[in-house]
Amino acid sequence: MPTPSLMPPRQKHRTPTSGPAFLFIPSLLALALSFFAFAASADPPAASDGAVPDISRDPSDLPGPLGKRPPKLVKVTLHTIEREGKLAEGASFPYWTFDGQVPGPFLRVRVGDTLEIHLANDPKSRMVHSVDFHAAWGFSGGAAATQTIPGQEKVFTFRALNPGLYLYHCGTPMVAQHIANGMYGLILVEPVGGLPKVDREFYVMEAEIYTSAPIGSRGPQTSDLTKILRSEPEYFVFNGSVGALSRHPLRANAGEKIRIYFGNAGPNFSSNLHLLGAVLEHISPDGSVLSPLRENTCSLFVPAGGSGFLEFAPKVSGRYPLMDHFFARMEKGLGGELIVEGPSDPAISHEGPATPSGKTKRSSR
Repeated sequence: MPTPSLMPPRQKHRTPTSGPAFLFIPSLLALALSFFAFAASADPPAASDGAVPDISRDPSDLPGPLGKRPPKLVKVTLHTIEREGKLAEGASFPYWTFDGQVPGPFLRVRVGDTLEIHLANDPKSRMVHSVDFHAAWGFSGGAAATQTIPGQEKVFTFRALNPGLYLYHCGTPMVAQHIANGMYGLILVEPVGGLPKVDREFYVMEAEIYTSAPIGSRGPQTSDLTKILRSEPEYFVFNGSVGALSRHPLRANAGEKIRIYFGNAGPNFSSNLHLLGAVLEHISPDGSVLSPLRENTCSLFVPAGGSGFLEFAPKVSGRYPLMDHFFARMEKGLGGELIVEGPSDPAISHEGPATPSGKTKRSSR
């Protein structure tokens, strides 16, 4: 990437950041609803003749630590793309995405960086799209500056002043529909000097999907606005689709220190991330990178629109199911696994009884 230069100030076209946030909503509604009317009247996108593409992002697909560097200008282009993708076995869904996958790209900057965000809406899109960063001050996180019709591009610049892990999502009315259709991601603002080193990092997000047909229906599905407003999802998913984290499991070795960045896109339900057979040795339930981490818990509770991260080192090899501890959601598509390679350690756990002396029985495996 070429070395960027700072943007000149744009005083003449500056939008005030003070005052009620709802002042820009009427124009947004008019813009969004005009395209919604077009989208509702148009034919639904046909499923491809071949295999429907897997739009789920691999949890290992995230940039590495930034290390110790001074603040700089970071240019980011997010392409909003509407595409048919695999929802479940035999079923597809018309996703709205950032960069063609769900969740959108994991963005990694450091405190003090200036971010120049280019929001480019694909010419084939049917809807107006935008982006709202929970890490940004003013302009409704960028939503007020990036309402973009198909084929156009808007630019929003902000300085990352507060370190932490934050959600970003589309901020175009109806916001809940844009989120439920796949438009969300995480941005990490590293503190000065970065985070403590770990061996592996992963990127996982939970969300709800609202389809007109009931769960288990086959073929192309459609989004259901009534169910969104009633908070009646047909699916709960990790990384965009049913089975995403089984097709793309998290992988590590016994003894390695793992960090999982987790976001809950919602739009309507809280989540309670849990790994069967693991103790979460350190967690940040609110995404704070400066506050002391909580120690030794069993789950990470994150409200809709929130984020957090957890750290632990698996003590034994095996398969660790990844789930939301609201167990009914397993029946609606939510689940995955962490696969840990390495030797077993029967001194920590094993099948069968301990010996009469109290010592553990050696495994025959």
